[in-house]
Amino acid sequence: MAKDFIVAIELGSSKMTGIAGRKNLDGSIQVLACVKEDATACIRKGYVYNIDKTAQCITTIVNKLENQLKTSIMQVYVGVGGQSIRSIRNVIAKDLPGDTQVTQDMVIELMDANRNMKYPDQEILDAAVQEYKVDSQLQIDPVGVQCSRIEGNFLNILQRKTFYKNLNKCFETAGIQVAEMYLAPLALADSVLTETERRSGCALVDLGADTTTVNVYSKNILRHLAVIPLGFNNIIKDIASLQMEDQDAEKMLKKYGSAYTENNDIDNDMKYSIDQDRQVEVRKFVEIVEGRIEEIIANVWCQVPEEYCDKLLGGIILTGGGSNMRNIEKAFQNYTHIDKIRIAKFVTQSIASNINDINDHNGMMNTVLGLLAKGDINCAGNEIDPNGDLFANQKPQPVETFEQRRARQATETPAGVVRTAEEIRRAEEEAQRKKEAEERAEREKAEAEAREAERVRKENSPWSKFGRWLKKTANDMVNEEE
Repeated sequence: MAKDFIVAIELGSSKMTGIAGRKNLDGSIQVLACVKEDATACIRKGYVYNIDKTAQCITTIVNKLENQLKTSIMQVYVGVGGQSIRSIRNVIAKDLPGDTQVTQDMVIELMDANRNMKYPDQEILDAAVQEYKVDSQLQIDPVGVQCSRIEGNFLNILQRKTFYKNLNKCFETAGIQVAEMYLAPLALADSVLTETERRSGCALVDLGADTTTVNVYSKNILRHLAVIPLGFNNIIKDIASLQMEDQDAEKMLKKYGSAYTENNDIDNDMKYSIDQDRQVEVRKFVEIVEGRIEEIIANVWCQVPEEYCDKLLGGIILTGGGSNMRNIEKAFQNYTHIDKIRIAKFVTQSIASNINDINDHNGMMNTVLGLLAKGDINCAGNEIDPNGDLFANQKPQPVETFEQRRARQATETPAGVVRTAEEIRRAEEEAQRKKEAEERAEREKAEAEAREAERVRKENSPWSKFGRWLKKTANDMVNEEE
């Protein structure tokens, strides 16, 4: 088995998925192992509410991957998503002396000021730069432009602090080291959207089990991100209200469900079988399914900012398990009046695998594959010898670990990367040390300047001048006598 591979774990809205793969020199990815675990007992709508059970689930996934790979796992990449994630716009402005040339330090200062914004009970996970307003002109890169005022327009992506802390805590509890955390919706977008779609303007809709995620792009920039607490499990629960078990409702949805049905195609006399003894009218079933689908689409469309509704030239891209429903494109077209609808069944990267879940190309593995594509650090440890010493298989420290990296500041963090709580703590400590060093240097400089000023003052005092005059006079008198 290969001794170099990358491991990614996605905490989805109803399940947890772990995947291991190797990146080849030609850019393709070979998927080596894949594991899924039901997470309904510890994750609700994508956020952790039971730390111990989530940690146990993570440990189970890592152990199963290790058994398949016959190699220990040192660290993992993690996707951050869930209901509490949302975006909010923010503007940071700075007045400058007339005709001042914008420098990189000025831009960093604006980014730092934005990152230091405080939101009640919210943590800033990432900040997407929209553009800079230099006087009255919009610029993507304002460095070198002369102006008297500069504004930075940012899209801050937030998550509730409680959920953010819980996510970090469950990996600490599991004893699993995090190589990097990524915003799952952005990793997904990077793997399924084309550059043309992002530049022309598009909406990416990930139709999940318990949540629906919406990304809006324009001019290759993320303009809005939201997670809606509605998914296809809501449809299953609606069907189950016809007095049946959830698993039977799910079977009926897969067998008969359609996002849109022409009214003339509905047979009012026809019925679908629930079981041997019970049936449901076709029209009633259609109304239940389409009613919830319309609600989900309406909520998705509400998340598209008004100024971009008529600018989605790249159309709407659907992905996730819900995109497999029959006539889902037609349902979106009818509600949004956008004809250009594409279903992203698979990622744009070249993937090779003999695993059915990967080769099904049903959109359900796109996010975790996107996370896998983001990885660039070897996650493999020692080979596991099933017949060897129990203690010989204990995990050593990897060659490059999270702890060995320099703590990155917010402005150094790549787009889509979420700093872990430990990285934030170490970065704050490093920033504090830097601040203290600067303050110490300023104090020493001020003290040196004060000493120099005192020396000059003493030299220029009347008594000093008189002393120098007296000394000079005495020297002159001695010279004259000689």
